[in-house]
This record gives sequence, C-alpha cells and structure tokens, in this order.
Amino acid sequence: MTNIYIKSFNRAYYLDRCLQSIEKYVSGEYKVVVLDDGTPEKYLQKIREKYPDVEIRVSEQYDYKINSIRENLTSGKQIDGFKIPIPLWKEAVRTGSEYMIMTEDDVWFTNPVNLDKLSVYMKEFDMVLIKLGWISRRKLKSEFIPLNEELTVVEPEIFTAPRWFMKDFFFRNKWKVFSLMYKLGLVDNHTKLEYWAMNAMLMGMFRKDYWLAVWETLDQRVDEREQLINATDWYRKNKRKNLFGKLNFEMMKTTFISSATNSYHKYGDEFDVNQFNHIMNEEWYNGNLDAMNNFPKDFSEQIILSILQEKNLPKSQPQAWKNWAEKFKEQYRNQGVDVD
Repeated sequence: MTNIYIKSFNRAYYLDRCLQSIEKYVSGEYKVVVLDDGTPEKYLQKIREKYPDVEIRVSEQYDYKINSIRENLTSGKQIDGFKIPIPLWKEAVRTGSEYMIMTEDDVWFTNPVNLDKLSVYMKEFDMVLIKLGWISRRKLKSEFIPLNEELTVVEPEIFTAPRWFMKDFFFRNKWKVFSLMYKLGLVDNHTKLEYWAMNAMLMGMFRKDYWLAVWETLDQRVDEREQLINATDWYRKNKRKNLFGKLNFEMMKTTFISSATNSYHKYGDEFDVNQFNHIMNEEWYNGNLDAMNNFPKDFSEQIILSILQEKNLPKSQPQAWKNWAEKFKEQYRNQGVDVD
C-alpha cells in the first residue's frame, strides 16, 4: 500500500479538486491522509462527508491557525504562514508506508497513474524518488537514462563534498567560496538548480527513509536550501545508480493563481490572499463553485472574476487579484517555471 499525504491549509476548494483527481486518475492500493494545519472545521466536515475513506489529521497548532484566520478576516492582521507543521508531516511519514507521495492541497493529478506499479519499479531499481510532475522547464546537465516506456532515471551531475563544506561554503557562500568557484569557472548561475534532481516539494513519490533524511534538520519552517544540503549529504554517502527518476509523462499540476497565505508572496498590492480563500471556500461550501471547474487546467479566470465581482470586498477586488496573480506568475517565470 502507498500513502498519499496531502498538506492542507484553508483551501478546501482546492483540496476537493485534489481528492477528486485522485479518485479519477490514481489506481492501485493506496490510502489518502490529509495533514491539515488550520482549515475551518465546517469545511473539513464537508470533505469527510464527501470522502469517508480519507483520513484527516490536524496539527498541534490547528486551533492557533483557526484563530489567526478568524482574526485576519475581522481585523486584517496577517497570518504567519512561515510557521508550518513539519512535526506532523514527519510523524505521518515515519509511521506510514515504505513508499509514499507527499503533495499539497493545491496540486492535482492530470493523468492515470498506478501506484502499485511505481512501488514495484522503486523496489526493483532501488530508487528513492520518482517525480510525478515538474514545474521547471530548464535544461539540466543531469544524465537522463530511459528505463522503460514509463520511467526515466535522472543521474545528477553535481559537485559533492562533506556536509560542512556544502552547507557553509557552497550553498551559503561563506567567505565567498562559491563566488570564487564562479570566477574560476567551476560553477555558474544554474549550478545549484541541478541539485533539485534529488528533491520534489509537491509532486514526488518517495521512499520514506529518504524523505525523512531530506527533512531531518527542519522543524517549524521550510528551508529549501537546507533540504538540498540534506539531500546532497545523503547522496554523497549513498551514491549509486538509479536513485532518482521521473515519469515520462507529467501526472500532476499546481496552481499559480492562489496561495495559502501572503507570507511568501507580498507584492505591495491591496489584495489579501486569506480573504480571497475565504470567499472561494464559502462559494465551494455553499455549492456555488465546482472544484473541477476548467479541469485539468486551473480554475478559470472568468469564474474567479465573476465571484470577486459579486462579493465586491475591499481587499479582494477583481483587478487587484489579477494584478497579484500576474506578479505571482512572473516571480516563477523568472525562475524558469512554466506557469501557463
């Protein structure tokens, strides 16, 4: 059996889409577990009624996050989106299946995938990660080796050294060591991107010991650089063929028109993501928003604009959302991400 873990926070309208896509496209023996950090109870109850086989676990800070959402809606106080329930995620993985998927509520499956077959591949080839989707279109120096019609091995072309060197001097550029390597032509502006061959934030099927190793030194906040440091250290100690792979056909997509909080995406606009999510959640809860609208693409701009126009709230004006979403997309376009 394969566990599918879904990190969730206050976007029930996307969580419903994610769960419907699993029912539509995922086969094999699996169990879905929602790891929730603060979605209001009435929305979770609707999810429970619609998906009785889905288990929902809430974080230790669930009540605090609920109060933060309520306070934001009444006073406008910002939600601390940086404080996240990593202990909940770790405990779920530690006590779960050998192979697992870790994804988020705003990610959905777009093509059929059999998890039993992928588990067999991972066990047969001793793999620790298969990417089921990818948002970056950058060309990597990594070697791509086809295994069969469904799966390709990705052999990273990366520099490795003891953890202390990689952490301080390579990734954090202490004493300008990485800068010196750059001047010597040993690295370039794309070098660190190669290390993402060893990790997947939203769309990966992992062997659980490897996922735990990547997250080992993280506790309350996401630090993508720290994850790459952990992955590199593990790879240096366990390097062999066939560790990392990707499906030949993309199976998952994510949104670039919404976010869980404003914490990571502040652009100076009069737009409140939490108020936006509240509006969308309420429309979904009251049966006015189909979670599969415009599927397999994201929710249509037309449906979002019509909802915001009807509600006409000061911090969720239609044009303000459009401006915010475009800046959100541009932030990722500049990183080589396909957002359309």
